[in-house]
Amino acid sequence: MAVRRIAAVASVLVAALALSACAAPPERTTSTPAPSDVSADLEPYYTQTLTWTSCEDGMQCATATAPLDWTDPARDSIDLALVRHPATAGAPLGSVLVNPGGPGGSGYDFVADSVDFAVSERLQEKFDIVGFDPRGVNRSSAVSCHDDPAELDAFIYDITPGVVGSDEWIAAAQATNTAYGAQCLTHTGELLGYVDTVSAARDLDLLRAVLGDEKLNYLGFSYGTLLGATFAELYPENTGRLVLDGALDPTSTSFDVSLTQAEGFESALRAFLADCATVDDCPFDGTADESMAKIRALLDRLDVSPIRAADGRQLGSNSMTSAIVLPLYREDDWPYLRQLFTAVMQGDATVAFALADSYNGRNADGTYIDNSLEARLAINCLDYASQGDVAVMRAQAEQLATLAPVLGKQLSYGDVGCLGWPVEAATERPVIDAAGSADILVVGTTNDPATPYSWAVSLAEQLENGRLVTYEGEGHTAYNKSNFCVDDTIDDYFIDGTVPASDPIC
Repeated sequence: MAVRRIAAVASVLVAALALSACAAPPERTTSTPAPSDVSADLEPYYTQTLTWTSCEDGMQCATATAPLDWTDPARDSIDLALVRHPATAGAPLGSVLVNPGGPGGSGYDFVADSVDFAVSERLQEKFDIVGFDPRGVNRSSAVSCHDDPAELDAFIYDITPGVVGSDEWIAAAQATNTAYGAQCLTHTGELLGYVDTVSAARDLDLLRAVLGDEKLNYLGFSYGTLLGATFAELYPENTGRLVLDGALDPTSTSFDVSLTQAEGFESALRAFLADCATVDDCPFDGTADESMAKIRALLDRLDVSPIRAADGRQLGSNSMTSAIVLPLYREDDWPYLRQLFTAVMQGDATVAFALADSYNGRNADGTYIDNSLEARLAINCLDYASQGDVAVMRAQAEQLATLAPVLGKQLSYGDVGCLGWPVEAATERPVIDAAGSADILVVGTTNDPATPYSWAVSLAEQLENGRLVTYEGEGHTAYNKSNFCVDDTIDDYFIDGTVPASDPIC
């Protein structure tokens, strides 16, 4: 039985909107000469020809090849899946590569399922919009950890025995996570050691080249901001127009992430409760502090007495937290939180599992939409070094509980998840300044629960040419969500190269 603490930096939510059909574009190929500074062993990758075929109701699909190991390009190769929405006005200014976050989020699906949700109509007119699955993800060469989705069910939803943080609990969690990591290595092979963000950022430069673009134009959300910033650090001379929305702080440790996100989700939960008090179907009465205390008591009660669902799964505090966190990403989803708390307080886990399943990408039949959970775990375990000192973990748990009395406990002991991982993580997270890059827009939302505003401020300050764009509002990320100030600022930057003279504070 497993513990899966709430994952750091979850993906941007993708709306399942229907795309209007249009005439299928003709098949064509693209290629580019090798840059003069590319080594001979990388030249075959940089000069490869992409063959684009019709797909996804009027879009184009292709597969690029990248080196498995960028330090030894001749060793082996991997595939990277691409989908392109051609510029609707013709004669594109170039390509904009889009990453929805995660890590583990599918950029292919993000664009293919609804390009209108991903980017504005203005951007679609002027640019080819390209979604891609990073290494390890979905349609690209992918991480795999099991044959039967029931194994992933057990890893995510089973309740770890013992009191959270006790010796029994830590030992059981570590044993389960070590065994799951071994399964991932068995099913994935050596790719498991090469899905780190630095390798994926090098893939971005390769994709830029084979798409025929001299400079990279890129829109990254959430974790996608770390990927984009890493690219800018590695290839500052190849930066075109980069927008990083819902920014991560590249210098953060895994505990820093948990600490800041705990504060962010706690703040969003309080904002929800303030709104809840104004509507008739709110399941809470009394002050916000009293309601927060009731939620914490509910989570503690679920640890002792889980609620069994019709399919046999038991709702403990960890799955309940996933159900709470999902609607906090968007203010429009707060009504689901009212339904959730009402049902669980009545002993019904149906709504809770519906929300937790949506968060985890689980279908009603027990299958999963894609491999985003396995990929997220694999990428995070490579990007963030874990420490196994139990005394330190317990001290950190106390700090989290003090900062965020309701949700802090749920984000504690995150290091347990990667202890025993079969591939060693990087040991340092250097400051990213991307010296010599073009101007980079960093977008932060003041009450973003998943990637708090302070991270956007920090990243913009770290980048030599970072330019902060503030959105005063709720929810995770800001672009293309009906705020004209944010949308116009970003679209003008992509289309005309207009950089705001100062933070527009939208």
